[in-house]
Amino acid sequence: MAALTQKKTCSQMMDEWKEFVWNPRTREFMGRTASSWALILLFYIVFYAFLTAVFAFSMWVMLQTIDEYNPKYADRLANPGLMIRPKLTTVEIVYNTNGTWKDYTEGLSELLQDYNETVQRERGVSCTPGTYNKQDDNGDVRNNPKKACQFLRTELQNCSGLEDPSYGYSSGAPCVLIKMNKVIHFLPEPMKNVSNTSITISCSGKKLKSAVNETNDENNLLLGPLQYFPSVGNLGRLGTIDLMYFPYYGNRAQKNYTQPFVAVKFLNATRNVDHNVECRVNAANINNQDDRDKFQGRVIFRLRIDS
Repeated sequence: MAALTQKKTCSQMMDEWKEFVWNPRTREFMGRTASSWALILLFYIVFYAFLTAVFAFSMWVMLQTIDEYNPKYADRLANPGLMIRPKLTTVEIVYNTNGTWKDYTEGLSELLQDYNETVQRERGVSCTPGTYNKQDDNGDVRNNPKKACQFLRTELQNCSGLEDPSYGYSSGAPCVLIKMNKVIHFLPEPMKNVSNTSITISCSGKKLKSAVNETNDENNLLLGPLQYFPSVGNLGRLGTIDLMYFPYYGNRAQKNYTQPFVAVKFLNATRNVDHNVECRVNAANINNQDDRDKFQGRVIFRLRIDS
């Protein structure tokens, strides 16, 4: 009984391990002969080659269904939202007229460099205002690259920064640029009672949630008059985005596409007051009234001018 329970010595264990690695009597390596190892390697080579071939074939079939210029599935909303510039970490413009506005104006100046006339003449073409800039393909023949309509910085007039490098911030009449999010192949329909050749942008004061006794009309009075560039007519009461900037065909097919802006100038906003500003895009096929989605067809931001 004592012999059965006797522990193996270190040399015995090493000898057994060496025999497991290579057994000269049976000519086995780690428990298998050379032919056994060859069959196993051949099996795994064939197995993984088959899996690779199935994966490659599946990818090839999937790629045949993808158009490199047009997404098969669009994850963007059918109702595009709006964004404001200068680009901010938060959707608010808060500054003091004593000089805390330079980050805003530097951001606008950097953005509008691509809208200078020299750049636009090189990148874009003059399009016919008031009509869609459709550039359809002819069957399998691609009409690429597609031309992009020019949007000159001068169209922003008093908000172009050419005459006033401070964009009105130094005088307490700041400019904010509004842009509509790009949606491939989207054709916004103008509201005929306003304009037949463009969609429009309008901004107004909106009641703050914390202001129980405040109304939208009161906030509009505090916000003061607004001026838009470009606009419908000469009064500047509505901003416009011409139909010639639609449709957008995507960055690959239309690399030089220039996104149009509408500039909103706050002429006499009440100082030292929080203004809740809501800007909407007005088009027959864009819903901007859904209270469940505050960013559908609109943008809301806070404006405060301290002095």
